[in-house]
Amino acid sequence: MTAALSLNFEASIAQLTDLQNLRVWSIIVSLFGDLAQKPGDQISGTTLTQIITPMGIKPEAIRVALHRLRKDGWIESTRSGRASVHYLTEFGRNQSAAVTPRIYARAPQPPQTWHLLIAEDGSGQAALEETLLLPQYTQVNRRTALGCGPAPGGLDDLFVAQVSAFSVPNWLQARLFPQDLIAACQSLLDALAKIPPPATDLSPDQIATLRTLIVHHWRRIALRHPVLPTGFSPDAWAGEACRTRVFALLDRLPRPQLQALEQRPPA
Repeated sequence: MTAALSLNFEASIAQLTDLQNLRVWSIIVSLFGDLAQKPGDQISGTTLTQIITPMGIKPEAIRVALHRLRKDGWIESTRSGRASVHYLTEFGRNQSAAVTPRIYARAPQPPQTWHLLIAEDGSGQAALEETLLLPQYTQVNRRTALGCGPAPGGLDDLFVAQVSAFSVPNWLQARLFPQDLIAACQSLLDALAKIPPPATDLSPDQIATLRTLIVHHWRRIALRHPVLPTGFSPDAWAGEACRTRVFALLDRLPRPQLQALEQRPPA
């Protein structure tokens, strides 16, 4: 690696690791979701270490995080010769696949049809809480939810209203886009703007490191805010500018093939 390439890579890593404390298990979930989500995909322990340690994470922390993910049913590990290999379980693949459209949507289009659910305390409250487990619903407050698409049947305990026009007060914007989410999004946008243009001769491991960090930080933001009609987000929300910057960088860091990641240069 040339000195210039090393400085470019290290400067990019520094921008992305300064954003927040990195939870290693969550980093690994982001890594597998981006690089090894399909059945049969697997990553060796050596490659996992090569990708994650440049983030300032020690191998011991990676082993602890893998143990947690195995215990939680996300990851399985096995031996291949003298090496360990890791892969997503069926549960892990299903969980990753469920959020992939939200994370990788370049230009999400808000649905045109919406409905409002209002619950009374008691049985209605329980019905609303169950409904909120579905991804098409956004909680407005303890007793109210906004859902996209036509209203489903079987909601007899809830008041259901089709909605075609919205008036969004400041308090609702603040509830849906809390200040910590706005700040996290702006911080990521600022960090991405300072990253040097990715070099064309980065190794597959280095590309994977940068991709994992970018996807990880964006994932934490994208999964916290739903796709809502125009007018719901406050003026301070930088989500779309951040989305544009994320995918501009990911396009310059094409997803490496697992085979390329596993190939080691001769000693």
